[in-house]
Amino acid sequence: MMPFKKLSVLSGAILTVFFSVVAVPAMAHGGGGVSGGFLSGFTHPILGWDHVVAMVAVGLWGAFLGSPAIWILPVAFPLVMAFGGALGVLGIPVPAVEAGIAASSVVLGILIAGAARAPLWLATLIVAVFAVFHGHAHGTELPEAVHPLTYAVGFVCGTGLLHLLGIGLGFLTRLPSGVIAVRVCGAAIAVIGASFLFGVI
Repeated sequence: MMPFKKLSVLSGAILTVFFSVVAVPAMAHGGGGVSGGFLSGFTHPILGWDHVVAMVAVGLWGAFLGSPAIWILPVAFPLVMAFGGALGVLGIPVPAVEAGIAASSVVLGILIAGAARAPLWLATLIVAVFAVFHGHAHGTELPEAVHPLTYAVGFVCGTGLLHLLGIGLGFLTRLPSGVIAVRVCGAAIAVIGASFLFGVI
């Protein structure tokens, strides 16, 4: 079990890096030459709260489930997201994309709040299904990007950072009252997701 002091330092470091990185691209986002490049791709998931809560939830649920889910879920999400992105680039329609993105936060939040201990294969399947919606939404934008490759690299990096944030918060489960804190985070994610969902239905 990781001592409380080390957990605090780890969580603080992750949050510091997260907000520091967010602050820099946010100022440059509207600058010339950024659109479609790395910074645009990097900030896209971070500045879109519907994506933020879902991607943090993936890392959070993986950390809640423990090893090997803590690493498999955050790896499976971007891999399948790339598949969804390819569908978007090719113009292959996926029904109810925006609703699927919002529903991902609702479902993952409920699973975390309910302390759901799903088998690894089922947890991976759930995450993969929602990753298709997230990927498709961004894949449809890639053909118009000035630098689609650098945009994609930036998007993957931004997504990975959000997963790491969720994993860092998930380490709270190693504390005596940490499980309660994580479940409260899950409930908050579900409520935020529900507000997004009501906005698109």
